Amino acid sequence: MANSPLRVASIGYAFMGKAHSQAWRNVASYFDVPPVEQAVLVGRQPDAVKAAAQKLGWLSTASDWREVIARDDIDIVDICAPGRMHAEVAIAALEAGKHVIVEKPLANSVEEAQRMAAAFEAAEARGQHAIVNFNYRRVPALVVAQRLIADGRIGTIRHVRAAYLQDWLTDSSGPMSWRLRKEDAGSGALGDLGSHVADIVQHVTGQNILAISGGLRTFVTERPAGDSGGGGILGSGGGGPLEPVTVDDAAWGTGELSGGAVVQMEVTRMALGRKNGLTLEIYGDRGAITFDLENLNELQFFDGRDAAGEQGFRRILVTEADHPYVGAWWPDGHIIGWEHSFTHQFAEFLWSIRDSTPSTPSFAEGLRVQRVLAAIEESASNSGSYIRLD
Repeated sequence: MANSPLRVASIGYAFMGKAHSQAWRNVASYFDVPPVEQAVLVGRQPDAVKAAAQKLGWLSTASDWREVIARDDIDIVDICAPGRMHAEVAIAALEAGKHVIVEKPLANSVEEAQRMAAAFEAAEARGQHAIVNFNYRRVPALVVAQRLIADGRIGTIRHVRAAYLQDWLTDSSGPMSWRLRKEDAGSGALGDLGSHVADIVQHVTGQNILAISGGLRTFVTERPAGDSGGGGILGSGGGGPLEPVTVDDAAWGTGELSGGAVVQMEVTRMALGRKNGLTLEIYGDRGAITFDLENLNELQFFDGRDAAGEQGFRRILVTEADHPYVGAWWPDGHIIGWEHSFTHQFAEFLWSIRDSTPSTPSFAEGLRVQRVLAAIEESASNSGSYIRLD
């Protein structure tokens, strides 16, 4: 493996494709991982995908993902395509003997996620690896938060509050995107942002969501035709015909964790002024932790055992070499950014391939998140009824 690079094919090259390409270009430069080669970039429009490949560092291009998956010289298939393609491409790639990365959420439905998880169980027996890219698990400050909780520093968790607020859909004249069509995206803010929230809550606390009551809301029900691709402020739409928006703009839920804590979750793409506001608050009987992605190098920690006159949240600046992942980058005290979480995730994936250890976040964990999303949808369609998960 040290002499033969793992050859990667990326399916898609828009917003997430750029982020993944950045990670593939950098991972072997900063981490001791098996060498990789950006072999093929796949897209439907030949001229556009060739231009993207030159910019993003890919050696060649293709327009048919099925032909690429059938090739013997491809080792890893990285799926950055819309949600409607996740199950089909991932299952085909696993059956072809490839390692697989799928952008979150794992699928557009529980049924699709179940089929993907089953396909991976068979592939794992053949020595293959697969993950769903919940990259926020690899933010160093959130790794520190997870360790503090596991070490008992905040005691028994009682309350968890998590929100993911963005504003890129606030302009009601902005054009349609595939992210606003249920057949393409599965759901709106619920899947796009809620999947991250459901995963990070369960991952950092080490507990599962057992039951939840929730709701959905669509504020702008029609938009001008003309796909923008999403992922940024849409801006003014054209004068084309209106197309119905078939997903939610906002979602919320209140539930319980397996350890007995109450959890509250809220996501929206309509929070004007919030650009990428993922926040997490975890309150225990001995301490508390808060985190804000817009200050991703910082963690706030409250130790309830401090003397009453000295209590208060203290800022932990997660930029030292002995913090998770940070030592691979810059000198102590130098901050890292959002894009680094993808590089960390890919390093973890390559280590699991090299060492033949289980890869995470697994498809089983992605399926668990999909069940939470489905429970919120079911609750919303039943007047906010309480839904227990399997």
